[in-house]
Amino acid sequence: MPHHQPVVVVTTADQHRFELIHVPCTDARRCLLLLPGMGLSARQYITFARALAERGIEVFIHEWRGVGSSNRRASRRCSWGYLELLDDIDAARAAVVARIDGAFVLAGHSLGAQFACLSAGRSSAGCRALVLIAGGAPYWRVFPGAKRWMMLGVVGLFPLLAAMVGHYPGKRIGFAGREARGVMSDWARSARDGRYEPGGVDQDLEQGMADLTLPVLAVRMADDWFVPAASFDWLLGKLRRCEITTTDVAAASSGELSDHYRWMRRPERTVATIESWLSGHGSQRSAPDAC
Repeated sequence: MPHHQPVVVVTTADQHRFELIHVPCTDARRCLLLLPGMGLSARQYITFARALAERGIEVFIHEWRGVGSSNRRASRRCSWGYLELLDDIDAARAAVVARIDGAFVLAGHSLGAQFACLSAGRSSAGCRALVLIAGGAPYWRVFPGAKRWMMLGVVGLFPLLAAMVGHYPGKRIGFAGREARGVMSDWARSARDGRYEPGGVDQDLEQGMADLTLPVLAVRMADDWFVPAASFDWLLGKLRRCEITTTDVAAASSGELSDHYRWMRRPERTVATIESWLSGHGSQRSAPDAC
């Protein structure tokens, strides 16, 4: 689906090319880099980003490797894992800092919320705060009741399916998108062990998150089936030194549920929550070394 927003082209050291969708605003007071959920393209967040821009928040929307504007597609001959996704985020962060000449808020939805924590734990340079939307750790043991055993099953099934097909065919089975084998292997490792120790990453990401001292807003959707409270809490528990504000976004007065994805259709309450929190935490645009 085409869009009419300006873009910032990013090319990484391994020649991965992708576009950040830029949603500018007049007299922007803050800047936010948004990491999408697994299998979701940047353009699916334009409505949300425009609502933020109306409140003085300039937005850059990241594009995952293998999705949308990315010049890569997962296949048997083309795979990658969390290491490459983190490197892509580093490149996106550098592009944003160069563009705005200031610090930014790093935000993420779903898997993007996990990666916001991982990326900031890897390096907090230029990052003013974290905003986590419907984010939780996929650790199977913290899921309640039948969901626990379902999660344990997919921990084994998804990487096996990806190995058999050559990539994970998420659109065919109704969860995520076309994902690389390495991504599903790293995802399954975090779901199995409750720790983020992806292949090829030299840094201790768990320690990096534990040492992080940024302000954090964690937004939970009240009707979120994918992220139960214990999953939400497990992820936040890794940010031991951060000042964390948690809030729930309830169902709309019209009766429309506030779940893992539907909040994106009518993002006004989520946007108001984010804008209010940022206003109270002094996250005005400032030099990158101010964080």
